[in-house]
Amino acid sequence: MNAGLLGWIGIGGCFGLATLGSAIAMAASGPAVIGAWKKCYIQKKPAPFILVVFAGSCLSNVIYGFILLMVLSSSTALNDYQFLTLGLGAGFSIGAVAITQAMCSAAAAEAYAETGQGFGNLLMVIGIAETVALFAVVFTIMFA
Repeated sequence: MNAGLLGWIGIGGCFGLATLGSAIAMAASGPAVIGAWKKCYIQKKPAPFILVVFAGSCLSNVIYGFILLMVLSSSTALNDYQFLTLGLGAGFSIGAVAITQAMCSAAAAEAYAETGQGFGNLLMVIGIAETVALFAVVFTIMFA
């Protein structure tokens, strides 16, 4: 490991930004799921527990940030500036994906609570956003 201060900022920033994005995302998807349940209760319909999947869809991004934290911290091939740019770039990407997933999840929770249909289709849209985070992880690992 040859990382100095700038390198460690990049390495830690990757995890921090991914986690921050997930926290912001939970602030969007969680209340949307609660609101969808509320609508079900008001309409005297059963509140589908499966909506929890939509609330938690952005949590995988924390794991991606942690994986990159471990990979980058064990790399010996990068200099400080490479650690900084790779770490912060990947962290921003993963965090932004979490927020995008939350926006899709909020709409999906509303749609599923109202119709009770299309769960697989709704989840696929969230999965498309997830793919962008996976690309960020894989491409960052390729450079590390």
